[in-house]
Amino acid sequence: MPLPRTMARFNKIVTNRVATPFAQLLPGLAVVEHRGRRSGRVFRTPVLLFTAGDDLRIALTYGADTDWVRNVCAAGEAVVHTRGRAIPVRDPRLGTDRQASWAPLPVRVALQTIGAYGYLDCTPQPHR
Repeated sequence: MPLPRTMARFNKIVTNRVATPFAQLLPGLAVVEHRGRRSGRVFRTPVLLFTAGDDLRIALTYGADTDWVRNVCAAGEAVVHTRGRAIPVRDPRLGTDRQASWAPLPVRVALQTIGAYGYLDCTPQPHR
């Protein structure tokens, strides 16, 4: 089972507000900018970011049933902020890998320990 919902609620209210400015600058971390399905408001969520071929892969440490994942999947697009760049992405796809074979070893062990087997792949949009 991914991290508990109570931790997700606490992080949404407290930790994410503190971590968001730093997450978009540090390697392996990013901020996903997405729009609320009902409210239309813009939200920013810190995430663990990896590459998977030409796609960007986000570890779903709280599982696939979170507001931000549902927002991105419903919209079909988002913007990933990482290392000072804003990368528009499209075509979100949910996947599962119980081995987390795509992740670096320390992250793989952590994901397996907490039972976070899900990920979200997105395709970067070409520059226009």
